Amino acid sequence: MRRPGNPPPGRLVVPHMTHDLVAALRPLLAAEASAEAYASGSEPGDLEQAVWLRLLERLRSDGPPPDPPGWLREAVRAEARRSRHATWRERPYDGEPPDVLGPGPEQHALTAARHRALRQAVRRLPGRCPRLMEALLSPQDLTYREIAGELGISQGSLGPERSRCLGCLRRLLTPEVATRGARG
Repeated sequence: MRRPGNPPPGRLVVPHMTHDLVAALRPLLAAEASAEAYASGSEPGDLEQAVWLRLLERLRSDGPPPDPPGWLREAVRAEARRSRHATWRERPYDGEPPDVLGPGPEQHALTAARHRALRQAVRRLPGRCPRLMEALLSPQDLTYREIAGELGISQGSLGPERSRCLGCLRRLLTPEVATRGARG
């Protein structure tokens, strides 16, 4: 229902009237918001922004308030109450947020894909390299002595053999890594 003297709903208030009203209320709003912000647990700028929004909504629907300073004081207090109630309802996490606790399903899938690609590349290595790399990647964490005994080679030649196999593995994986990087 439209009040006499106010514009019909959906029509804008005259811009110079809005500008004058905003200019006149700005210092009062800053002071009121600063006074109410601490008790409500919010920032003065947040309260100001909420009240300006309420004023613009009011201007669009009902026109300017009959007593702008009184309306503004009441609007600041109402926004401060709303902010205070929102703060009371908010609860901090009991522990760490879920994403800090560990990797999510996406990370597990990416890790598994990298492991599969590595194992496939290891199987394509020449000579004794696949067996040597499988022994080095073993979850049993074998010692050099155990690996040398399993492969039937001397422990002293294990280091140079490992270096040669890692070089081959690097050359095999470089094109795959470069191709994946180019796609993304």
